[in-house]
Amino acid sequence: MLTILKSSTLLLVLAQSIQGSPIPHLNPRKATDPVRVTLNGNTYINKVCLFVFTDASVLLISSEGLVGFGLIPSDFRDSIGDTMGGIGSGIDIKRGTWAQTAFGSYTGTFVVTPDRGYNVEGTIDYQSRQHEIDFVFAPYYGSSKLSFSNAQKTLNLTYKNTVLRYERNNGKTSGLDPTAVRPAQSGFPDDATADPQMPIASTSKPRLTIDAEGLVANDDGSFWVSDEYGPYIYKFSATGQLIQTIQPPDAILPMDKNGNLYFTAEDDPETGRGSNHGLEGLTIDRVNKILYAMLQAATIQDGGDERDTSRYTRLLAWNVSDSSVRPPLIGEWVVPLPLSDKDNTQECNEIHFVKPGVFLALSRDGDGHGGDDNNTKYKQADLFSIVGATDIHGTKYDDPANPIASDGKLKSGITPATYVSFVDFAEENGLERFGLHNDDPADETLIDAKWESLALAPCLDSEYPDDFFLFTAADNDYLTEDGMSLGESYDADIDVDTQFLVFRVTLPGAAPYNS
Repeated sequence: MLTILKSSTLLLVLAQSIQGSPIPHLNPRKATDPVRVTLNGNTYINKVCLFVFTDASVLLISSEGLVGFGLIPSDFRDSIGDTMGGIGSGIDIKRGTWAQTAFGSYTGTFVVTPDRGYNVEGTIDYQSRQHEIDFVFAPYYGSSKLSFSNAQKTLNLTYKNTVLRYERNNGKTSGLDPTAVRPAQSGFPDDATADPQMPIASTSKPRLTIDAEGLVANDDGSFWVSDEYGPYIYKFSATGQLIQTIQPPDAILPMDKNGNLYFTAEDDPETGRGSNHGLEGLTIDRVNKILYAMLQAATIQDGGDERDTSRYTRLLAWNVSDSSVRPPLIGEWVVPLPLSDKDNTQECNEIHFVKPGVFLALSRDGDGHGGDDNNTKYKQADLFSIVGATDIHGTKYDDPANPIASDGKLKSGITPATYVSFVDFAEENGLERFGLHNDDPADETLIDAKWESLALAPCLDSEYPDDFFLFTAADNDYLTEDGMSLGESYDADIDVDTQFLVFRVTLPGAAPYNS
């Protein structure tokens, strides 16, 4: 087992040393200025906490709900020998591992998926995979500013293992750009496990290519993985064997001018998902067994070829309750993404199911450490509701000839989801409490640019049963000056650690679906 960070003292001791006071009772309470959002008559809260000492003195925190921070060093390598980057593409908490200790901390295991490997100079033959990372989380509710090194002790991460993914006939998957199409298997679509037409690297290297962007861990140890190339959703066994493939409607599939599948990510297709704008978001309603996926931005026919017209993306839902049948599409809705001050779309990189009709959405710019600019202006876990929105599945809009929007304007007769701002990752006071910052200088304490994952875990607080910890992790694009990929070393001219943030939020009604 490889240890990423050394074992640390639990937060209670950390808080004691920082405050110079007796070990406190950590008790988040309603404060004067938390971020409150009302949606469908319910109030959602990004908590501001109180730090209550055993002598009954109380210290208010003026920041928002950031309560934890951790990282994986940029040069860390997995058990295969490759640099372990890109893992913020998708995370989940392995079923049955989340627990609270007697000391007030929490333990669990993250399952994380990297995307297609280090590809700054072109895509590579990187086998799709997932990693397990054990963690000890000791939430920090104090008002004093932690040093960058002490802040990392609030989320202690330990690498556990890696599972490689394989396709049919135990063939290795690849991260290469798909330049060819494999015919559908015999029996498709009636046979539940028969594959549709599949993206492959080339006719000479006919391996399934995957650019993984979302992950859901199932109770039986299997996993759903959403992909950018297809954009498809794949079900893998606990040992990484392909079980099933979900193909979205024609309106989502990348097609050329002749209506043929065009999987390459080198340029945009004529219709369907844009280049590198596939099914970034993946989540599940565990109670009702409904799998949801969302495109990063609008399809090409809906305006996805330009940043200022790509706002209206699509959320899709499949019933995955019966593994003996091909999951049927049971819902499809339009979600309006937030806009920048220049009216460009802040694209969505992850979603998470809260309760029926309500979701979290991680929308952001590309700025921060490793990004285009150091000053991030929008990195948020927002909320949206499809209650009252128009369900367009099975309608003419599943045909690419019938777009849902034109020139950035939604077609009449379609009611979109309701989208509201919620958790700001770059909130200044919160970052400063954990030794982090936004904008210059571009050092290791600068917030990462690409945040692409969300996971929820209950606080297990009987006084606040609707409180959850919201975990998020960054995709560092494998950027390190000491990298290793497919047996060859590389230098990306920058070190970008994979950062994790944790917030405490109140999500009324979420408990039955996120336990």
